Amino acid sequence: MGGREQHRRRSGQGSLWAAVGVACLLTLVVQVSDGRAQEGFREQIIPILGVIYEDEPVGTVTHLILSMNVREDDRGLAVHFKNRPGRFSHMAQTAVQQAIYRSARALGQSPNSWTVVLSLPYQGVTIYGDSLSAMVALSVVALANGEFVPPGRVITGTVTPDGHIGTVSAVPLKIVAASEAHIRRILVPEEQDVTDPDWKTPFLVQISPVRSVRQAYEALTAMQQVR
Repeated sequence: MGGREQHRRRSGQGSLWAAVGVACLLTLVVQVSDGRAQEGFREQIIPILGVIYEDEPVGTVTHLILSMNVREDDRGLAVHFKNRPGRFSHMAQTAVQQAIYRSARALGQSPNSWTVVLSLPYQGVTIYGDSLSAMVALSVVALANGEFVPPGRVITGTVTPDGHIGTVSAVPLKIVAASEAHIRRILVPEEQDVTDPDWKTPFLVQISPVRSVRQAYEALTAMQQVR
């Protein structure tokens, strides 16, 4: 059964989309102190694709605030999930931590000096599921390498123990939501969930099925123009 991303909310939909609009303006945020970036500290707002389950499932784009610090010690990976304004379910937290370990290993890196903090800037929203995990993990590795995922790119999927991008469900709904949010390159698992219908490629959108973590990382961080 493919992984899925559920975004449940207690607040009104209008406030959610207003927050999304603000987040879209803050694609890349760098923490600065006294005019200089703190060494080892990086921060970026990243999109994730999910589904809101109400009367009918609807795809959605949500943004997370991802902060990380590359420490001088190697005491182990530390991942912290803030519980305000929004929250992450236990399943989402576990999937993210596993994906960071697995992505780092697949790319020949050690996460033992990384501290990662994730925040969901939507009051009353909880993320359930695991399909955010590949996007978070690959964004973490990129920041650790002094790179970042350029605006307009996203992946939905999990990371398997052998370093592949795992299958998730509701990909067609997520593609529609990403297109409406002006995301122009969407990475999806090469293996399609058996419950999903065939998806259509929206105009001006590039959909790239990916199999391995390395393939996904290179596609997300490459600086070429997307046509």
